[in-house]
Amino acid sequence: MVKVALIGAGKMGLSHFAIISAHPEVEVVGVCDSAAFLTSVISKQLGVKTFSDYKKMFKEASPDAVIISTPNSTHFEIAKNALELGIHVFLEKPLCLNPAEGKKLFEIASSKNLVNQVGYHNRFIGTFQEMKRLVQAGAIGDLYHMEGKAYGQVVIRPTKSAKTWRSKKSEGGGCLHDYACHVVDLMNFISDVPSKVRSAQLQSIFSADIEDAVFAQFEYKNGTTGYLEANWSDQSVRKMSTTITAYGTKGKIVTDRQELRLYLSPGNTFEGFDDGWTSKYITELQAPVNFYMRGEEYSAQLDHFIDGILGRDTSVETNFQTATATDEVIEQIAKLGKG
Repeated sequence: MVKVALIGAGKMGLSHFAIISAHPEVEVVGVCDSAAFLTSVISKQLGVKTFSDYKKMFKEASPDAVIISTPNSTHFEIAKNALELGIHVFLEKPLCLNPAEGKKLFEIASSKNLVNQVGYHNRFIGTFQEMKRLVQAGAIGDLYHMEGKAYGQVVIRPTKSAKTWRSKKSEGGGCLHDYACHVVDLMNFISDVPSKVRSAQLQSIFSADIEDAVFAQFEYKNGTTGYLEANWSDQSVRKMSTTITAYGTKGKIVTDRQELRLYLSPGNTFEGFDDGWTSKYITELQAPVNFYMRGEEYSAQLDHFIDGILGRDTSVETNFQTATATDEVIEQIAKLGKG
Protein backbone atom coordinates (compact mmCIF):
# COMPACT_ATOMS: atom_id res chain seq x y z
CA MET A 1 0.00 0.00 0.00
CA VAL A 2 1.12 3.53 -0.79
CA LYS A 3 0.61 5.87 2.15
CA VAL A 4 -0.73 9.18 0.81
CA ALA A 5 -1.31 12.49 2.56
CA LEU A 6 -3.19 15.50 1.19
CA ILE A 7 -2.62 19.21 1.76
CA GLY A 8 -5.47 21.56 0.93
CA ALA A 9 -9.14 20.63 1.28
CA GLY A 10 -10.68 23.06 -1.18
CA LYS A 11 -12.58 22.10 -4.33
CA MET A 12 -9.68 20.28 -6.01
CA GLY A 13 -8.30 18.92 -2.75
CA LEU A 14 -11.60 17.27 -1.84
CA SER A 15 -11.91 15.86 -5.37
CA HIS A 16 -8.43 14.36 -5.12
CA PHE A 17 -9.29 13.04 -1.65
CA ALA A 18 -12.39 11.22 -2.92
CA ILE A 19 -10.51 9.71 -5.88
CA ILE A 20 -7.38 8.62 -4.05
CA SER A 21 -9.38 7.23 -1.11
CA ALA A 22 -11.05 4.82 -3.53
CA HIS A 23 -7.74 3.55 -4.93
CA PRO A 24 -7.28 -0.10 -3.89
CA GLU A 25 -3.53 0.32 -3.33
CA VAL A 26 -3.62 3.55 -1.33
CA GLU A 27 -4.02 4.32 2.35
CA VAL A 28 -4.81 7.96 3.15
CA VAL A 29 -2.80 8.71 6.30
CA GLY A 30 -3.54 12.39 6.76
CA VAL A 31 -5.28 15.51 5.50
CA CYS A 32 -3.99 19.01 6.23
CA ASP A 33 -5.91 22.26 5.93
CA SER A 34 -6.04 25.55 7.80
CA ALA A 35 -9.86 25.47 8.00
CA ALA A 36 -10.75 23.71 11.25
CA PHE A 37 -14.38 23.16 10.27
CA LEU A 38 -13.27 21.15 7.22
CA THR A 39 -10.73 19.01 9.02
CA SER A 40 -13.22 18.42 11.84
CA VAL A 41 -15.78 16.98 9.41
CA ILE A 42 -13.17 14.84 7.64
CA SER A 43 -11.89 13.48 10.92
CA LYS A 44 -15.29 12.76 12.48
CA GLN A 45 -17.11 11.46 9.41
CA LEU A 46 -14.32 9.65 7.59
CA GLY A 47 -11.97 8.66 10.38
CA VAL A 48 -8.91 10.17 8.71
CA LYS A 49 -6.33 11.90 10.88
CA THR A 50 -6.21 15.63 10.16
CA PHE A 51 -3.65 18.37 10.72
CA SER A 52 -3.34 22.15 10.53
CA ASP A 53 0.46 22.01 10.06
CA TYR A 54 1.77 20.06 7.08
CA LYS A 55 5.25 19.70 8.58
CA LYS A 56 3.72 18.03 11.62
CA MET A 57 1.73 15.75 9.30
CA PHE A 58 4.88 14.74 7.44
CA LYS A 59 6.56 13.88 10.73
CA GLU A 60 3.69 12.00 12.39
CA ALA A 61 1.95 10.37 9.40
CA SER A 62 5.15 9.46 7.47
CA PRO A 63 3.50 9.47 4.02
CA ASP A 64 5.13 7.92 0.96
CA ALA A 65 3.45 10.52 -1.25
CA VAL A 66 1.58 13.79 -0.94
CA ILE A 67 -1.07 15.54 -3.04
CA ILE A 68 -0.79 19.33 -2.77
CA SER A 69 -3.81 21.50 -3.65
CA THR A 70 -2.98 24.83 -2.04
CA PRO A 71 -2.81 28.44 -3.34
CA ASN A 72 -0.30 28.78 -6.16
CA SER A 73 2.12 30.98 -4.23
CA THR A 74 2.62 28.24 -1.60
CA HIS A 75 3.55 25.44 -4.02
CA PHE A 76 7.32 25.84 -3.94
CA GLU A 77 7.81 25.83 -0.20
CA ILE A 78 5.52 22.88 0.50
CA ALA A 79 6.75 20.74 -2.40
CA LYS A 80 10.39 21.47 -1.57
CA ASN A 81 9.87 20.39 2.02
CA ALA A 82 8.19 17.16 0.90
CA LEU A 83 10.85 16.29 -1.66
CA GLU A 84 13.68 16.90 0.82
CA LEU A 85 12.02 14.35 3.10
CA GLY A 86 11.92 11.79 0.27
CA ILE A 87 8.17 12.11 -0.38
CA HIS A 88 6.74 11.67 -3.90
CA VAL A 89 4.76 14.78 -4.94
CA PHE A 90 1.62 15.38 -6.95
CA LEU A 91 1.10 19.13 -7.20
CA GLU A 92 -1.86 21.03 -8.57
CA LYS A 93 -1.15 23.35 -11.48
CA PRO A 94 0.56 25.68 -12.09
CA LEU A 95 3.83 24.29 -10.78
CA CYS A 96 5.13 27.65 -9.48
CA LEU A 97 4.64 31.34 -10.13
CA ASN A 98 8.37 31.54 -10.84
CA PRO A 99 9.96 29.10 -13.36
CA ALA A 100 13.26 29.15 -11.46
CA GLU A 101 11.49 27.58 -8.49
CA GLY A 102 10.04 24.87 -10.72
CA LYS A 103 13.50 24.02 -12.03
CA LYS A 104 14.75 23.74 -8.46
CA LEU A 105 11.95 21.35 -7.54
CA PHE A 106 12.68 19.16 -10.56
CA GLU A 107 16.38 19.04 -9.64
CA ILE A 108 15.57 17.88 -6.12
CA ALA A 109 13.03 15.29 -7.31
CA SER A 110 15.45 13.93 -9.91
CA SER A 111 18.36 13.72 -7.48
CA LYS A 112 16.22 11.68 -5.10
CA ASN A 113 14.51 9.61 -7.84
CA LEU A 114 11.09 10.73 -6.67
CA VAL A 115 7.91 10.67 -8.75
CA ASN A 116 6.82 14.23 -9.47
CA GLN A 117 3.62 15.14 -11.26
CA VAL A 118 1.53 18.25 -11.92
CA GLY A 119 -2.25 18.30 -12.27
CA TYR A 120 -2.54 19.12 -15.94
CA HIS A 121 -5.45 16.71 -16.34
CA ASN A 122 -6.13 17.53 -20.02
CA ARG A 123 -3.15 15.35 -20.91
CA PHE A 124 -5.18 12.38 -19.68
CA ILE A 125 -8.24 13.04 -21.87
CA GLY A 126 -8.62 10.53 -24.71
CA THR A 127 -9.54 13.07 -27.40
CA PHE A 128 -6.47 15.21 -26.75
CA GLN A 129 -4.23 12.14 -26.51
CA GLU A 130 -5.52 10.99 -29.91
CA MET A 131 -4.98 14.47 -31.34
CA LYS A 132 -1.36 14.41 -30.18
CA ARG A 133 -0.88 10.99 -31.80
CA LEU A 134 -2.38 12.09 -35.12
CA VAL A 135 -0.44 15.36 -35.27
CA GLN A 136 2.87 13.72 -34.46
CA ALA A 137 2.19 10.85 -36.89
CA GLY A 138 1.75 13.33 -39.75
CA ALA A 139 -1.95 12.70 -40.33
CA ILE A 140 -2.52 16.33 -41.38
CA GLY A 141 0.86 16.74 -43.07
CA ASP A 142 3.23 19.44 -41.90
CA LEU A 143 1.82 21.44 -39.00
CA TYR A 144 1.85 25.18 -39.69
CA HIS A 145 -0.52 26.69 -37.09
CA MET A 146 -1.99 25.84 -33.66
CA GLU A 147 -4.79 27.53 -31.76
CA GLY A 148 -5.77 26.97 -28.15
CA LYS A 149 -8.86 28.55 -26.60
CA ALA A 150 -10.54 28.26 -23.20
CA TYR A 151 -13.64 29.99 -21.88
CA GLY A 152 -15.45 29.82 -18.57
CA GLN A 153 -17.28 31.78 -15.92
CA VAL A 154 -14.99 32.12 -12.93
CA VAL A 155 -15.16 35.90 -12.51
CA ILE A 156 -18.49 37.17 -13.87
CA ARG A 157 -19.19 40.33 -11.88
CA PRO A 158 -17.20 43.43 -10.94
CA THR A 159 -14.90 43.10 -7.94
CA LYS A 160 -13.46 46.19 -6.29
CA SER A 161 -10.97 44.24 -4.20
CA ALA A 162 -9.25 40.86 -4.10
CA LYS A 163 -11.47 38.62 -1.99
CA THR A 164 -9.79 35.22 -2.43
CA TRP A 165 -6.27 34.00 -3.21
CA ARG A 166 -7.32 33.44 -6.83
CA SER A 167 -8.13 37.13 -7.18
CA LYS A 168 -4.72 38.25 -5.87
CA LYS A 169 -1.93 38.48 -8.42
CA SER A 170 0.77 37.59 -5.89
CA GLU A 171 -1.06 34.45 -4.71
CA GLY A 172 -2.99 33.02 -7.64
CA GLY A 173 -1.48 34.70 -10.68
CA GLY A 174 -4.80 35.56 -12.32
CA CYS A 175 -6.36 34.03 -15.41
CA LEU A 176 -2.91 33.54 -16.94
CA HIS A 177 -1.44 31.32 -14.22
CA ASP A 178 -4.65 29.66 -13.06
CA TYR A 179 -6.60 29.17 -16.32
CA ALA A 180 -4.61 29.88 -19.47
CA CYS A 181 -1.85 27.62 -18.12
CA HIS A 182 -4.03 24.62 -19.01
CA VAL A 183 -4.15 25.70 -22.65
CA VAL A 184 -0.44 26.49 -22.83
CA ASP A 185 0.42 23.10 -21.38
CA LEU A 186 -1.98 21.29 -23.70
CA MET A 187 -0.51 23.01 -26.77
CA ASN A 188 2.98 22.04 -25.54
CA PHE A 189 1.78 18.46 -25.12
CA ILE A 190 0.20 18.14 -28.57
CA SER A 191 2.86 19.96 -30.54
CA ASP A 192 5.93 21.48 -28.89
CA VAL A 193 7.06 24.26 -26.60
CA PRO A 194 7.11 27.56 -28.52
CA SER A 195 10.54 29.07 -29.07
CA LYS A 196 9.15 32.57 -28.63
CA VAL A 197 6.07 34.47 -27.51
CA ARG A 198 5.71 37.13 -30.19
CA SER A 199 2.98 39.22 -28.55
CA ALA A 200 0.62 39.14 -25.59
CA GLN A 201 -2.20 41.10 -24.02
CA LEU A 202 -3.67 40.74 -20.54
CA GLN A 203 -7.12 42.24 -20.09
CA SER A 204 -9.04 42.95 -16.89
CA ILE A 205 -12.80 42.68 -17.37
CA PHE A 206 -14.28 42.51 -13.88
CA SER A 207 -11.28 42.02 -11.59
CA ALA A 208 -9.40 44.73 -9.71
CA ASP A 209 -5.96 43.17 -9.28
CA ILE A 210 -5.68 40.55 -12.01
CA GLU A 211 -6.40 39.87 -15.66
CA ASP A 212 -9.55 38.02 -16.71
CA ALA A 213 -8.55 37.36 -20.33
CA VAL A 214 -5.29 36.42 -22.03
CA PHE A 215 -4.31 36.70 -25.70
CA ALA A 216 -0.92 35.63 -27.09
CA GLN A 217 0.86 34.70 -30.31
CA PHE A 218 3.56 32.01 -30.44
CA GLU A 219 6.39 31.13 -32.77
CA TYR A 220 7.90 27.65 -33.03
CA LYS A 221 11.34 26.49 -34.19
CA ASN A 222 10.09 25.09 -37.50
CA GLY A 223 8.15 28.22 -38.45
CA THR A 224 4.82 27.04 -37.07
CA THR A 225 2.72 29.78 -35.48
CA GLY A 226 0.35 29.60 -32.54
CA TYR A 227 -2.45 31.59 -30.96
CA LEU A 228 -3.76 31.45 -27.38
CA GLU A 229 -7.01 32.88 -26.06
CA ALA A 230 -8.32 32.34 -22.53
CA ASN A 231 -11.23 34.15 -20.87
CA TRP A 232 -12.64 33.19 -17.49
CA SER A 233 -15.30 35.94 -17.58
CA ASP A 234 -17.37 34.43 -20.41
CA GLN A 235 -20.92 33.92 -19.15
CA SER A 236 -22.01 32.08 -22.31
CA VAL A 237 -20.47 28.76 -21.18
CA ARG A 238 -21.54 26.71 -18.17
CA LYS A 239 -18.07 25.48 -17.21
CA MET A 240 -14.53 25.62 -18.57
CA SER A 241 -14.53 24.77 -22.27
CA THR A 242 -11.19 24.11 -23.98
CA THR A 243 -10.63 23.64 -27.72
CA ILE A 244 -7.38 23.00 -29.60
CA THR A 245 -7.16 23.36 -33.40
CA ALA A 246 -4.19 22.18 -35.47
CA TYR A 247 -3.73 23.24 -39.12
CA GLY A 248 -1.58 21.16 -41.46
CA THR A 249 -0.73 21.00 -45.15
CA LYS A 250 -3.08 18.02 -45.61
CA GLY A 251 -5.93 18.99 -43.29
CA LYS A 252 -6.81 20.08 -39.78
CA ILE A 253 -7.97 18.73 -36.42
CA VAL A 254 -10.42 20.42 -34.03
CA THR A 255 -10.61 18.86 -30.58
CA ASP A 256 -12.33 19.45 -27.25
CA ARG A 257 -13.02 17.17 -24.32
CA GLN A 258 -15.94 15.43 -26.01
CA GLU A 259 -14.99 15.17 -29.67
CA LEU A 260 -12.10 15.05 -32.12
CA ARG A 261 -12.94 16.23 -35.66
CA LEU A 262 -10.40 15.44 -38.36
CA TYR A 263 -10.54 17.00 -41.83
CA LEU A 264 -8.33 15.55 -44.56
CA SER A 265 -8.06 17.43 -47.84
CA PRO A 266 -9.27 15.71 -51.06
CA GLY A 267 -7.22 12.64 -51.98
CA ASN A 268 -5.60 12.32 -48.57
CA THR A 269 -6.29 9.42 -46.24
CA PHE A 270 -4.70 8.24 -43.01
CA GLU A 271 -5.14 4.86 -41.34
CA GLY A 272 -8.93 4.36 -41.28
CA PHE A 273 -9.73 8.01 -41.98
CA ASP A 274 -11.04 9.02 -45.42
CA ASP A 275 -10.76 12.50 -46.87
CA GLY A 276 -13.30 15.03 -45.67
CA TRP A 277 -14.56 15.24 -42.11
CA THR A 278 -14.47 12.36 -39.61
CA SER A 279 -15.43 12.54 -35.93
CA LYS A 280 -14.27 10.40 -33.02
CA TYR A 281 -15.86 10.77 -29.60
CA ILE A 282 -14.56 10.53 -26.06
CA THR A 283 -16.53 7.31 -25.55
CA GLU A 284 -14.37 5.66 -28.24
CA LEU A 285 -11.08 7.02 -27.00
CA GLN A 286 -11.10 7.23 -23.20
CA ALA A 287 -9.76 4.28 -21.25
CA PRO A 288 -12.03 3.26 -18.34
CA VAL A 289 -11.08 4.02 -14.73
CA ASN A 290 -11.99 2.29 -11.48
CA PHE A 291 -13.46 5.43 -9.90
CA TYR A 292 -15.25 8.19 -11.81
CA MET A 293 -15.49 11.73 -10.46
CA ARG A 294 -15.83 14.90 -12.56
CA GLY A 295 -14.31 13.03 -15.53
CA GLU A 296 -12.10 10.01 -16.11
CA GLU A 297 -9.05 12.25 -16.52
CA TYR A 298 -8.97 13.19 -12.83
CA SER A 299 -8.81 9.54 -11.79
CA ALA A 300 -6.45 8.64 -14.64
CA GLN A 301 -3.86 11.20 -13.57
CA LEU A 302 -3.82 9.96 -9.97
CA ASP A 303 -3.69 6.33 -11.14
CA HIS A 304 -0.67 7.33 -13.23
CA PHE A 305 0.94 8.91 -10.16
CA ILE A 306 0.46 5.78 -8.05
CA ASP A 307 1.62 3.51 -10.89
CA GLY A 308 4.79 5.57 -11.08
CA ILE A 309 5.44 5.17 -7.36
CA LEU A 310 4.88 1.41 -7.60
CA GLY A 311 7.20 1.20 -10.60
CA ARG A 312 4.53 -0.06 -12.99
CA ASP A 313 4.55 2.97 -15.29
CA THR A 314 7.64 5.11 -15.65
CA SER A 315 6.39 7.09 -18.65
CA VAL A 316 6.08 10.83 -18.19
CA GLU A 317 2.77 12.45 -19.05
CA THR A 318 3.44 15.56 -16.99
CA ASN A 319 6.14 16.24 -14.42
CA PHE A 320 7.99 19.18 -12.91
CA GLN A 321 10.13 19.50 -16.05
CA THR A 322 7.23 19.73 -18.52
CA ALA A 323 5.36 21.99 -16.10
CA THR A 324 8.36 24.30 -15.82
CA ALA A 325 8.38 24.59 -19.61
CA THR A 326 4.76 25.73 -19.33
CA ASP A 327 5.68 28.19 -16.57
CA GLU A 328 8.41 29.65 -18.80
CA VAL A 329 5.91 30.34 -21.59
CA ILE A 330 3.56 31.91 -19.03
CA GLU A 331 6.37 34.13 -17.77
CA GLN A 332 7.03 35.39 -21.32
CA ILE A 333 3.32 36.14 -21.77
CA ALA A 334 3.25 38.00 -18.44
CA LYS A 335 6.22 40.19 -19.37
CA LEU A 336 4.87 41.09 -22.81
CA GLY A 337 1.34 41.54 -21.47
CA LYS A 338 2.49 44.23 -19.06
CA GLY A 339 3.72 46.28 -21.99
